[in-house]
Amino acid sequence: MAIQPSLGRSASEISYEGYVVQLPRYEPPPPWIPKRERLRHPDYNNDLNRFLPRTVHLRKPPSGQLGFNIRGGRASQLGIYVSKVLRGSDSERVGLKEGDQVLVVNGTDFQDIDHAKAVQILKSAADITMKVRYFPYGFRKQLERNA
Repeated sequence: MAIQPSLGRSASEISYEGYVVQLPRYEPPPPWIPKRERLRHPDYNNDLNRFLPRTVHLRKPPSGQLGFNIRGGRASQLGIYVSKVLRGSDSERVGLKEGDQVLVVNGTDFQDIDHAKAVQILKSAADITMKVRYFPYGFRKQLERNA
């Protein structure tokens, strides 16, 4: 499903698989990027599909380390976010990245959960199915609040 950015200046919302997905504010492309290069240019890309929820599967390795850290929780009112992914880890191989918001883990809603409870759920499971979405704007707010 291709999604086009909103032409307004306010944040857009769409419904996707039962979730309300906030999309980033539309920004006009920088004038130095020629029109024919805009789709693939790293400074401007209007492909909003990267913000849609996706499912990743992890099996805890014998070391017991999942290969990523989380931050946030109910106290921050912004959700749980992946704050670090170790290079070469299974988490990196399945596509987790800093700025991913964790929506659901093994059927448990992570959108309004205490940080300690989130950590407990992640550490106690051997097989993990997570629904995440890349949402760096919320993650940035999380960092600013805790600075």
